[in-house]
Amino acid sequence: MTEARRKRGAERTSNRGPALIPQLPPRRVINPYPPMALLLDDQIEAIHEASMHILENFGIEVMSPRALALFERAGARVDHSSMNVRVDRGMVAEALKTTRSSYTLTSRNPARAIHLGGNTINFTLVAGPPNVHDMERGRRAGNLADYSDLVRLAQHFNCIHMLGNQVCAPIELPANTRHMDTYFANLTLTDKCFHVSAIGRGRALDGIEMMAISRGMTVEQMGEDPGVTTIISVNSPRRFDEMMAEGLMTMAEYGQSVAVTPFTLMGAMSPVTLAGALAQQNAEALFGIVLTQLVRPGAPVMYGAFTSNVDMKSGAPAFGTPENTKANIASGQLARHYKLPYRTTPGSASNAADAQGTYETMMALWGAVLGHGNLVYHAAGWQEGGLTASFEKLVIDVEMMQHMMEFLRPIVVDEGELAVEALGAVPTGGHFFGEPHTLERYATAFYQPMLSNWQNYEAWQEAGALDTTARATRLWKKALAEYVQPAMDPAVREALEAYMARRKEVIGQGEP
Repeated sequence: MTEARRKRGAERTSNRGPALIPQLPPRRVINPYPPMALLLDDQIEAIHEASMHILENFGIEVMSPRALALFERAGARVDHSSMNVRVDRGMVAEALKTTRSSYTLTSRNPARAIHLGGNTINFTLVAGPPNVHDMERGRRAGNLADYSDLVRLAQHFNCIHMLGNQVCAPIELPANTRHMDTYFANLTLTDKCFHVSAIGRGRALDGIEMMAISRGMTVEQMGEDPGVTTIISVNSPRRFDEMMAEGLMTMAEYGQSVAVTPFTLMGAMSPVTLAGALAQQNAEALFGIVLTQLVRPGAPVMYGAFTSNVDMKSGAPAFGTPENTKANIASGQLARHYKLPYRTTPGSASNAADAQGTYETMMALWGAVLGHGNLVYHAAGWQEGGLTASFEKLVIDVEMMQHMMEFLRPIVVDEGELAVEALGAVPTGGHFFGEPHTLERYATAFYQPMLSNWQNYEAWQEAGALDTTARATRLWKKALAEYVQPAMDPAVREALEAYMARRKEVIGQGEP
């Protein structure tokens, strides 16, 4: 290869230049393939029976007097001294009669509506890390500036359908009111749906109120047309703390979506066996689902799963393991057994945006897709077992999600795609580069990656010999330069600011 050809190859495949980052257009992602089944019907029934035994004989601790009263009125056996609640299978069956198999969340931009259930897949930004990282500035505590940039990236990349609950914690802001600052960033820097914090009633209600303001409706109206969701994390094994219970009841009361998600790490918070962990997860998830229906029959609720394992040598959480992948698939079977939308997660324990972070995430992502997850939470940016939101990992994850979206496109078999005429026109030993059939399709024939590099070695060296992580750094910076803030009516923005000012004054130094 000549020097001139090497340079031309580098220029064509470099991410530098005025061309926008190639990405898939916005679309509703459908999984057209049958879900994978790891469990036989009798195994699902055995897990269900074990879950019923847990609920009927062991019970769940509920650290909320209001929730205890609800269960007691419904006929559960409540021990107020230990806060233990035992529910029978009849109560579970009655609650499941009023749940929905699918529902829609609508943001301030109706075109960004999220469909939860059936064969639809939605990917979210990572949520909850206290830290943030990129290759140029290193690891640092979460802050509002980084939070805002990560949210801008979520808006820019079409395959991220929804924001999670606080992509990183802005710790420079007061802990009791910063949830409103993050809601405001979500609503003004994006027009996508987002998860609210459900740590207690106040934080959940603030998110509901602010989404309603952005949509120009009352919270009562939004109760019939939900716009936000949350994750209710069960303090496994078998405990709902007061703040989570109150958050769950508030979301259900106002008709907003809840994903009840046990945190069942095998060997630590659940049995070391996958069957035992699934039985515990199932019992805890069903218990929370029952509570949503006691508050408001028909309240939108998802079956959440977060079962993985720990490193038995150190006790450290592990993600993207074979056990985690199998749990993602099996949990989908359980969710479908109860006719509920399904929340799952890809993840990694890697401390860097490296090969480990990629292969562990992809392993778990396959489990989420093969298990027909409807809400794939923490899909973009998860690093260090969820302790860090990574700019580079976000870009790598976007590439993987787009690969998965294209994989989910069914194969078309028709006259044009079979290309019989083209096959007859090309002589034996010839090539298809100049064939009209190829020229008509070459620009759109294959998925165009934004991060992968397909140069030969010499051209790659000439372009700077950048590895995947280094190219990801360039891409997130380019994406921020391309970002366009969605328009918002100034009156709506003022109403949001006024709401925040009133609430912060009311909260003062107390809890919301």
